[in-house]
Amino acid sequence: MTRRQRIQWRWILAYGIVVMLVAGVGIWMLNTFTHQAPLPDDQAPPVAIDSLHHIPVYYNGPVNHVGGFSVAKNGYKYGLQWQCVEFVKRYYAEHLGHYMPDADGNAKDFFDKSLPDASFNEARALVQYENPSLKKPQVDDIVVFDRSLGNKYGHIGIISAVYDNKVEIIQQNAGPDAETREFIDLQFADGRWELQHNRVLGWLRVE
Repeated sequence: MTRRQRIQWRWILAYGIVVMLVAGVGIWMLNTFTHQAPLPDDQAPPVAIDSLHHIPVYYNGPVNHVGGFSVAKNGYKYGLQWQCVEFVKRYYAEHLGHYMPDADGNAKDFFDKSLPDASFNEARALVQYENPSLKKPQVDDIVVFDRSLGNKYGHIGIISAVYDNKVEIIQQNAGPDAETREFIDLQFADGRWELQHNRVLGWLRVE
């Protein structure tokens, strides 16, 4: 290798390191400094910004903000204030009277990838459906999203409405500037229902 080639390779290597550092800093800043739309000065969490069947969705402030644990009067742990998991477990307990045997875990952990479609998830005491599934999603189903580049914990929400070709979900602490409601396209093909989102693992329900 000539001297000129060695210099060129050094520049290429240095450029690659710079690119990786910039990407890493960008992801860190996204997780650290992005936030939901600010509340008026005279308001502070917990502030209800939406609800489903009278169960409120609370504003969480900065994305990485974590408060104490939210706990039911009977001691059942809903989760960290005011993360996505907290709303789902609180909704299931207070609206559906359902308490999960396993009260821990991040959002993505609610879906057991080892189970086949329409199997009973013992940890959550819910029937679990893959995406796609033979069963159509329905209102009150829990939709589970897998991890992403900027979110290693995954995400979770509840189906609030079902239409012919889409569903609406309600969610808490969905991310920077995200709304509490989101539509996901729904497709029926080859006898199966599929939510058109590349991170949706599936959905769970009480049966």
